[in-house]
Amino acid sequence: MSVLQGKKILLIITGGIAAYKTSFLVRLFIKKGAEVQIIMTPSAHDFVTPLTLSTLSKNPVYTEFFKEKTGEWNNHVELALSSDYVLIAPATSNTLSKMASAEADNLAIATYLSAKTTVFFAPAMDLDMYKNPSNQENIKILQQKGDVLIPPNKGELASGLDGEGRMSEPEEIVSFMENFIKEKLVLPGKKILITAGPTYEAIDPVRFIGNHSSGKMGFELAKAAEKLGAEVILITGPTCQKLPASSSIRRIDVISSQEMYRAVFDYYSEMDIAIMAAAVSDYRPESISKDKIKKEDDFFTLNLVKNKDILLYMGNNKNHQFLVGFALETTDEEKNALKKLRKKNLDAIVLNSLQDKGAGFQSETNKITIFDKDEKKEVFPLKSKEKVAEDILKYINTRI
Repeated sequence: MSVLQGKKILLIITGGIAAYKTSFLVRLFIKKGAEVQIIMTPSAHDFVTPLTLSTLSKNPVYTEFFKEKTGEWNNHVELALSSDYVLIAPATSNTLSKMASAEADNLAIATYLSAKTTVFFAPAMDLDMYKNPSNQENIKILQQKGDVLIPPNKGELASGLDGEGRMSEPEEIVSFMENFIKEKLVLPGKKILITAGPTYEAIDPVRFIGNHSSGKMGFELAKAAEKLGAEVILITGPTCQKLPASSSIRRIDVISSQEMYRAVFDYYSEMDIAIMAAAVSDYRPESISKDKIKKEDDFFTLNLVKNKDILLYMGNNKNHQFLVGFALETTDEEKNALKKLRKKNLDAIVLNSLQDKGAGFQSETNKITIFDKDEKKEVFPLKSKEKVAEDILKYINTRI
């Protein structure tokens, strides 16, 4: 699977003859499983049509800040922040100058200046223009701020001259980006088991014992691990959470604690890392009624028996795995989290407290503290669960 699978690529096309190659570039990205959003400068329309690119990308192509007929704003900030990677190809001399000097006189440059992700740029111009000290200085400025140069080729140029300045071929651009991304992956090839969501323990065919877990934290961990190059198995209890259609994460759906235990048992020995984010029921009914229990008496007694402790089993049978548990507490938070860390033989435990505003079940955010096996703690501020997942995985990576 390509590292571009499921990624959102913002392709900015500027006005150079090499723009004709972008139709082939878009097709290659689509074949790799990426989603492509395109912005063209006005002069780029002279070399390739928006209709062609819109048809190939299956997305609208933007050029202006506003749609003239409706006055609707094409939000350059949203376009930038919704992308995983930005590619400027071809990057003409004029565009390089505007990028380096922050001259936002068109939608393309305004969007580029709003980007917070990795920006690749593929210069395309005549050899003397490319070698011009001003262009070389602009390229150096862009590289110093973190943009990634896709070097031009040597070859026949539109002027009829032969030399450096020819934009890299679409296949070379895609390959360059893939190799760059692979080098940045912090968990390449690691096998990670993640549990998510609640478990439901049946009382009768209608009722169950459960909890308020939405599964969002576990799903964000799975998606973040996949982005970092890991092979992910996600074992999840009942939840409305979904994975992207392009995801290669192996999802295993379970309902009860016993089903989750069996699924963990099947895969745990093969894993490098296990992150147990599920809210597993500690008890289940001693017996399950075959029929719906009718309301008859004022009081109803339900005998409960203890479920197998999945995390304890994993800690006791740990070989090479890095094992991470979660602790959601309401009182004596750190004391209880550390007790769990020791008892379950964990390598780390993620603590969150229902006392912290914005943390806990059903929320879009979380505030965590992580303790390592030596009981040293690292405190993180309130963040979206997507960012919390990234923090947890980066933390794990520093420990393995």
